[in-house]
Amino acid sequence: MSQVLNLLDNLLSFANRVGEFLPQLGLRLLLAYEFWESGVEKFNGENWFTDIQDKFPFPFNLVPVDVSWALSTWCELLGAVALVVGLGTRFFSVSLVILTVVAWVSVHAGHGYNVCQNGFKLPLIYLIMFLPLMLSGPGKLSVDHWWWPRLCKRLK
Repeated sequence: MSQVLNLLDNLLSFANRVGEFLPQLGLRLLLAYEFWESGVEKFNGENWFTDIQDKFPFPFNLVPVDVSWALSTWCELLGAVALVVGLGTRFFSVSLVILTVVAWVSVHAGHGYNVCQNGFKLPLIYLIMFLPLMLSGPGKLSVDHWWWPRLCKRLK
């Protein structure tokens, strides 16, 4: 019985070590892909924000449409790259959460839950996926994990 418990303890220890980097890496890569794809589409496409600016929540409805388009495009592109390497993960996660909330309110609200009807399912999934990155950080396999302790030592 003690061998079984010892084996189980070893397996759980291994799972805990893997859990310090793999789940956050998976979240970062999946979110980066989704936002990169959206940013490239905006970068290569025409500004359709003019059609929905009246639906943007305050204070975003006060920002000129061209500025909103550029901010959205570059937030998605730079945020995606930052998420891949795990640099400024909490900052870019918060930035992309704000972008997602604005998109939910202005594009997805009123269409129900279903993705096929442009509903709020994907924005909701993205928001939930960002929670561990904002609250626990990017995980051990990231620039932030390597860089932050060194920066703190230098600043002390």
